[in-house]
This record gives sequence, C-alpha cells and structure tokens, in this order.
Amino acid sequence: MREIRLRINGIERELHVEDNETLLEALRNRAGVTSVKAACWRGECGLCTVLLNGRPVKSCSTLAVEADGKTVETAEGLYFDKRAKGLMESFVRNGATQCGFCTPAFVVASHALLLRNPKAEDEDIKEGLKGLICRCGTYVNMMRAVKEARQYYADGKQTA
Repeated sequence: MREIRLRINGIERELHVEDNETLLEALRNRAGVTSVKAACWRGECGLCTVLLNGRPVKSCSTLAVEADGKTVETAEGLYFDKRAKGLMESFVRNGATQCGFCTPAFVVASHALLLRNPKAEDEDIKEGLKGLICRCGTYVNMMRAVKEARQYYADGKQTA
C-alpha cells in the first residue's frame, strides 16, 4: 500500500492505494465518489471520466498513484460551480439524462469543453464528447443541452 494525496472536489484527501489500483477504484472504493461509473474497465466507454488537474481523463485507465498531488473533479464537485450547475440543469431540460448512467461523465466532459471553448459549436462539441458512450442514445439532446449551457460560460468566470 502507498499513501497518495489528492484534492477531490475541493477537499484534501489521503488515500492508501495499491500500486496497480486505478483512479476509478480509488475514487469509488476508498473515497466514496459514486458518480464515477465503472462500466467497460478498458477506457473505451468514457463513463469513468473525471477532470485531473482540469483535464478530462478516463479514470479506469489512470493509476491512482499517477494522480498523487493532483486535483480531481467529478460531477459531485461540479455541482457547486454555478456554470456547471447550469449545464446540469440544461441536461435535464433538454432530456439528455434518459437513464442517467452516463450523465456524470458527459457533464464533466462538457464542463471541460465549455471552459476551454465557451462558444463551442456542433463540431467542437462532438470532438469534446468523443469517446463517451450513451447506451440510450441521447446524443442529439446532449448537443442541444451543451449549446444551451454556453450562456453560463460566456463571461469566463464562475459566479458564486
């Protein structure tokens, strides 16, 4: 076992992990972060996507020890960001949350996209959400939701 330190959703945490333990396993099993979904375990579906130092990564193919000293943001943590909360509400209004299993990953990836490009158009959104799979196929509704949510990111700063 090895001790790592992470800032998870704004809270400093110390976790004891195995050298071969994934960030996904550490978040779910050691830190109790349940929005990070375990689905394919091969980095193919993207449902385990989190932000690692602000960059979207697939946590099932990232070792927990690689995240030592870094910041991890998940859907739970984004709820307190007014921009991301607006994005989440947009997902609901536009019917982009059919079964909800993939929603946390899509929200995290969409948030990262809109932080980088608050004027994202269709091709930008497709690129930003590439590699994430929705079993219900609500992609059109997600596109609409992300485009609607651009208004929350337009000024480039979080409004508390």
